[in-house]
Amino acid sequence: MYKRGTKVGKTLLGLAMSTVLMGSAFVGASVPAQAETTPAPAPAAAETKITLLGTSDIHGRFMPWDYALDGPNPNGSLTQLFTMIKEIRKENPHTVLLDAGDSIQDNSAELFNDQPESPMMVAMNEMGYDAWAFGNHEFNFGLDILDKISSQYKGPVLAGNIYKENGERFLPAYTIVERDGIKIGVIGMDTPMISDFEKGTDHLDGLVVKNPVEETKKAVKELEGKVDVMIGLMHMGIENENGIPGTGVADIANAVPELTAIFAGHMHKLVKKEEINGVLITEPDKYGTHLSRIDLTFEKKDGKVVLKSKEATAVPVKGADGTPAVSDPGLEAKLQPFHEFARADANIVVAELKGMNMIEKNEIEGIPTVQIQETPLSDFFHEVMLYYSKADVVAHQIDNDKAKLDIGPIKKKDIAYNYQYAGGEITVYKITGKDLKDYMEWAVGYFNTTRPGDVTVSFDSKRRASKYSTNDFFGNVKYEIDLSKPYGSRITNLRKMDETPIKPEDVLKLGMNAYRMEALQAKGGALEGRKFEQLWTSKAESAFGETQGTIRNRAIAYLKEVKKGVYEPTVQNNWKIIGVDTTAPERADVVALINAGILSVPKTEDGKYTNIASINIKDAVTKEEIAELSAKAKVDASKFANVKTKGEFYHLLNEAVKAAAPAPAAAPQK
Repeated sequence: MYKRGTKVGKTLLGLAMSTVLMGSAFVGASVPAQAETTPAPAPAAAETKITLLGTSDIHGRFMPWDYALDGPNPNGSLTQLFTMIKEIRKENPHTVLLDAGDSIQDNSAELFNDQPESPMMVAMNEMGYDAWAFGNHEFNFGLDILDKISSQYKGPVLAGNIYKENGERFLPAYTIVERDGIKIGVIGMDTPMISDFEKGTDHLDGLVVKNPVEETKKAVKELEGKVDVMIGLMHMGIENENGIPGTGVADIANAVPELTAIFAGHMHKLVKKEEINGVLITEPDKYGTHLSRIDLTFEKKDGKVVLKSKEATAVPVKGADGTPAVSDPGLEAKLQPFHEFARADANIVVAELKGMNMIEKNEIEGIPTVQIQETPLSDFFHEVMLYYSKADVVAHQIDNDKAKLDIGPIKKKDIAYNYQYAGGEITVYKITGKDLKDYMEWAVGYFNTTRPGDVTVSFDSKRRASKYSTNDFFGNVKYEIDLSKPYGSRITNLRKMDETPIKPEDVLKLGMNAYRMEALQAKGGALEGRKFEQLWTSKAESAFGETQGTIRNRAIAYLKEVKKGVYEPTVQNNWKIIGVDTTAPERADVVALINAGILSVPKTEDGKYTNIASINIKDAVTKEEIAELSAKAKVDASKFANVKTKGEFYHLLNEAVKAAAPAPAAAPQK
């Protein structure tokens, strides 16, 4: 079926795919011949199979390239999806293609806001999308930019729960797509959370965001008698967001059983197939990594169309063997000018780094330095945030465990590589010392509590596997994180940089990402139910605007305009982790064995997330561990027959490894 390993495009790496797409048009079973005395059978009902394909949360991935980092990314893109879509259209010409939003933000798509064309619109037009429902990120740049970009799209745009202040719909709630005489009503809704996401901006001025459950009911009533089936195209996940009713498609499915199926989105989750109240639901994850597919089989009988069966799945861009789908060469050629423009932008040098590297090499393989200690990199982002926000305290996260920035030129792509949340901004809130402490205690819940004998810091497995990094760092304050203490009691000696203690009643200005604050204030959050006055946001039009107000762009501006193109880090020494036994002699053995590949840092069962448990030297060692590690080290396990603790075993094993190592070659005689 699909070609694999074919080279395409002028500048991209050759990409291949291994996805075998499911399904084929239904073929009615033949009727065996009957004896003349047997009545002739009724004619077989005509059947039609409609295939609906859904994408969502592409976030600017028009080609298999990460433009902020300037490197290939074959995990998903429109050009790869197009290869898959073409094959499905060959298989079934009665195919409908839909998108559930969040198309025009991220992966440097914002670069084209002031250009004549958006590559996302060029691609969507070429691919023949039948409808596009807006997501929350479509509104990130204001209505003028949104109108400019969306007007380039040739198909219908939907947002049924967004109205103008005069009571008219901002956009249609639905469109009708016809295939082989069968009429499909596609109902588009956006998450009502956009009101919160765009708070403090003028991006929704003149608009009213309504409940998508009620608006879906209204759209269904309007479509009754006009279509044969109704499909939801909704920028919402299955579950309610932050515990708020009406923000998930489960609520819609339960309230509107007239829907046959829903294409979901927004939550960046893979849902191959789920059924709620008889409504099929599928979600294609994020960044073009999957293509949702719904197959509907209809029976035409006596002039009526009846839905006979429905199935759903999500087809991956990468096959079971990890081989990615080929990027469509024709679409690549059309997008090549946009590709070159974005690459050139990523390689602009903005400053020179002097003095020291921003991140030290990991002491222990598998335990990222950037997550367990203060680094010049985290200090740099705090410096940027403090400069522009004038806050008393700032907080941010670094999502990239492999963050790196060495002495030499700093390019735009280096900033993006090290701060990967493209939309992250600085919003300032008026809080108290108690609020700050409670937030900090939640943040350090990212770590596991240590026991006597633990010689490594480790991460809570659920926090480690969350959608976003939740290990927040705090700047312009000093503190220690005592991991020997239980969750909620780990922040000690919290004080200002001048050593003044921070009291619970102190009033502070906290600069942080608004999305994080909303999560903290939501049900189950560390600051649940608390209200804070918003004092300022970097994305306000009165500040730097939606695009220039991001932390990424403020960091670039800071280097160019404030530091005049030269940056030399200053380490703040403002926080550290305590409560871990870093002085035990056996710790050096643990480090050596891990880095030699003999001892492993604990991982999740699927191997996706590392360092989910600390290594302890006081625990009893098992015969099984002795046998396993001895075999890895190619050392006789009988040497350790009388060893009781892990620490003793690790020390003796490391000594044996060193003893078995070949002696270094002698220096040549002069």
